[in-house]
Amino acid sequence: MNVMTAKIFGVSRVAKCTLNRRTQVLLFDNIQTRCKHKMTRPKAYEKNTYAETEESMGLFAYCLLSIPVGAFALGTWQVQRRKWKLDLIDTLKKRTSAEPIDLPADLDELKDKEFCQLKAKGKFLYEKEFLIGPRSLIKDGEAISEKGGGLISGKSYTGYYVITPFKLEDRDMTIMVNRGWIPRKERATFKEGNTVTDSIEIVGVLRMTEKRPPFVPNNAPAKGVWHYRDLDAMAKESEAEPVYIELLARYSTPHGPIGGQTRVNLRNEHLSYIFTWYALSTCTGYMWYRYFVRKLPLL
Repeated sequence: MNVMTAKIFGVSRVAKCTLNRRTQVLLFDNIQTRCKHKMTRPKAYEKNTYAETEESMGLFAYCLLSIPVGAFALGTWQVQRRKWKLDLIDTLKKRTSAEPIDLPADLDELKDKEFCQLKAKGKFLYEKEFLIGPRSLIKDGEAISEKGGGLISGKSYTGYYVITPFKLEDRDMTIMVNRGWIPRKERATFKEGNTVTDSIEIVGVLRMTEKRPPFVPNNAPAKGVWHYRDLDAMAKESEAEPVYIELLARYSTPHGPIGGQTRVNLRNEHLSYIFTWYALSTCTGYMWYRYFVRKLPLL
């Protein structure tokens, strides 16, 4: 009985142990599965790319972002500049090709008539003329130096404009006339070609005061040195009204100043600037997106 009881109890113990192990394994697997479910996040919270991107972007990233943004702004500004330049070129062509008008009695009417042709009759006062320069020779409305003429031919096209007061015949008024361009070497002898003393009728293009260009010295009226067109100061020095016209090319003389020194052909390269700035904005914007948003190498 004892042996059988022992065997029976032994068998029951083995069975019990086996049962316990299976139960433990089942229980462990169940707990492990539950823990996995508890530790697993929903897909919506698995990964927040935008939050990580925001955290990784610092001041340096936003500083670099200013490059494509700034390039785009400059491209847009060049679009506006091109429109302005085209309107200006069209206005110049219309005004310089229109019929000449008489000098009005009220000089205030000339404020919005720059580049219009004016006609007047009178005499030149050569004793009060002076020079403005140095200036490049203008031919057919464009500076020769910009065409490369000086480099190709080896000649110097730098000289001076001859400004001569002009006493009107029909009223007690004197205006200033740019008779044309002379080369630098004739600066000391330009008055020798002053031969027209009779009353003549002239036609010229009306010009206004210009601002002092960058890196250009100030005028020195006391020394007779003029670098840019300051009508008020020039009128005071020559005892004339602040009215200034540039003679047409047909008034050139064989041994005197070359007329037609009005620049009407303006450079218009804004289209290339627009392409350059927009291309730079596109390239740098894509590189910024690739590196900081996509986290990809630049190359």
